[in-house]
Amino acid sequence: MRTVEREGANMKACNGIALATFQRLPVYVRALREMRETGAEAVSAPALAERLGFNPSVVKKDLSCAIVSMGKPKTGYDINGLITDIENFLGYNNAADAVLVGVGKLGSALLGYRGFETYGLNIVAGFDADEKVAGTTVGGKKVFGMEKLASIIRRLHVKLAVLTTPKEAAQDTADRLTAAGIRAIWNFTPEQIKTPPTVAVKNENMAASLAVLSKQLKEILLKEAR
Repeated sequence: MRTVEREGANMKACNGIALATFQRLPVYVRALREMRETGAEAVSAPALAERLGFNPSVVKKDLSCAIVSMGKPKTGYDINGLITDIENFLGYNNAADAVLVGVGKLGSALLGYRGFETYGLNIVAGFDADEKVAGTTVGGKKVFGMEKLASIIRRLHVKLAVLTTPKEAAQDTADRLTAAGIRAIWNFTPEQIKTPPTVAVKNENMAASLAVLSKQLKEILLKEAR
């Protein structure tokens, strides 16, 4: 067993594409959808970069990694085609079924979040150890007791799990998920769970994100005070 953290500055993802590029692509999709809603039909890389506050050369390089269609001089990329290319590259059109374990406040919010479906994630069921929660429906999704976890995962051939249990239950739950056949865990708990190298883990470290944001805020306030 070892800690698996598929993150970091040197990490490469998706056939050699840099992780930073992979993380920016959904941002492009969101911006392009907003532009399409306003009636826009085409966009250039510099225009998209200006809208997002990115470096134009970075945007152009990112798009070249994911798109099939070519931009046209002066008019730029067809927005519909660009959205389709990026979504296909990210796998949004191949919806992945997932289970969520730990239906507390955060888990309940995630169960009810419809935006996941836009990005190809379909949470089919929730699980919780609390007998008062098991048997209920949250966000339109059925919540089962933990005793049914393995059987439902295997029956539905689910390979991805969202982990939102209390910290003290995270590792044991990760072990149970792995034994049931889960191959990827989206970990929202503060616990650094350990899994076999055959199981991918993405940790959502809210404390680290807050620390980065707080530092950026401090730097902004110091500049304003000078």
